[in-house]
Amino acid sequence: MFVRMSETISVIGGGLSGSLLSIYLAKRGFQVNLFERRPDMRTNRIYAGKSINLALSTRGLRALERIGLDKEILEDAIPMYGRMMHSRTGELNYHPYGKEGQAINSVSRGRLNLKLIELASAYPNISMHFNARCTDVDLNKAAATFELEDGSVKTFEANRIMGTDGAFAATRGRLQITDRFNYSQQYLHVGYKELAIPAGENGSFLMEKNALHIWPRGSFMMIALPNPAGDFTCTLFMPFEGENSFDKLKTREEVSRFFEEQFPDAVSMMPGLLDDFFANPTSSLVTVRCYPWVREDKLALLGDAAHAVVPFYGQGMNCSFEDCVVMDDCIEKYGDDWARIFDEYQKERKPNADAISELAIQNYYEMADKVGDAHFLHKKHIEHELTELYPDIFKSQYELTTFSLSPYKYALDQGKKNDALLERIIAEKAESKITDPAYMAGLWHLIQ
Repeated sequence: MFVRMSETISVIGGGLSGSLLSIYLAKRGFQVNLFERRPDMRTNRIYAGKSINLALSTRGLRALERIGLDKEILEDAIPMYGRMMHSRTGELNYHPYGKEGQAINSVSRGRLNLKLIELASAYPNISMHFNARCTDVDLNKAAATFELEDGSVKTFEANRIMGTDGAFAATRGRLQITDRFNYSQQYLHVGYKELAIPAGENGSFLMEKNALHIWPRGSFMMIALPNPAGDFTCTLFMPFEGENSFDKLKTREEVSRFFEEQFPDAVSMMPGLLDDFFANPTSSLVTVRCYPWVREDKLALLGDAAHAVVPFYGQGMNCSFEDCVVMDDCIEKYGDDWARIFDEYQKERKPNADAISELAIQNYYEMADKVGDAHFLHKKHIEHELTELYPDIFKSQYELTTFSLSPYKYALDQGKKNDALLERIIAEKAESKITDPAYMAGLWHLIQ
């Protein structure tokens, strides 16, 4: 550990990645000022409990393990071992995510953020500032200006700044007006609305507890993730405009008719559907790409501030946490050379952030449409068989992304090679031959 209590780092954004990063930095002995524009979650529990669920997997668990929080979070998490698909007529079709025992974990965003904030508050070298909205950043002085709760404006100077303030980051906004800074944002044509399936009698689960439920309908879908209290957090994803879209659901009668037609098995479990639909906002989904992520040794972007992704691979939080791990590793490796720390960090993370961004968009179309396609399901069945038969040779793209620490870029590239292999097997009508090592020996070059 490097003990440098004289160095001060401002972390702007007290969400998941910002609070985690603050703890990493505090453990290394830095003075940390953590700024968050929202109220203190410790005294505002209503906010802490209102949020879409997250899928915590291997990368995120490694990040939490470094601060000793992984086991505590898993105690309240619900493992989801596969996808449960619901047809319009109520048939169920289950597909495991990986090998036996492999699962992604449904966790509450609010509870996880609260636990991180509570842990950060235990460090004497972390000063937390809530209701502090960043209005400007001085890149030369590593100084940031904030509008505080009482309306006053205050500037805090530091040795450097870490920007973890989300998809619409003030820290990135300041970089966007510097020379040769590349930036793009792209909204998906699909938006989302949160709904709910309450618990049954005595807190019972009305559907399979250990699965992520999907109602795939081609251009739109609904998903549901389990909660410890027996309820499910549901999310409806659909286009803003068009034939089946939010634009067509303006009245209670239209919503009721739509759900009865498209999700009849779910409607019977959603007594508050109409109230939830009109009370909860319809939100948009954006992908943000930018580069460079750093400014000399003064500022670095992490998490959504650097690479906001759509949620369909369940890797947004895991990816942001991995940013923090890589930054921590670079500090360990390069000591006081902050220009190199920042540069090595962005060079490692940028290709992987671009890859998970592509994977996430790709997975939307898989979840909404392809999981109901016979060819796709057949291919997935062969893929699962190969992972069981040849675990040292064949790993699915999903396994590489979700259950390993392999770079996202590798998972993306390997997935394309895997698909070529699977299509070859199907084209040759050789499904019965995959148990024959001699036959497979002639195909392994396709994934090398």
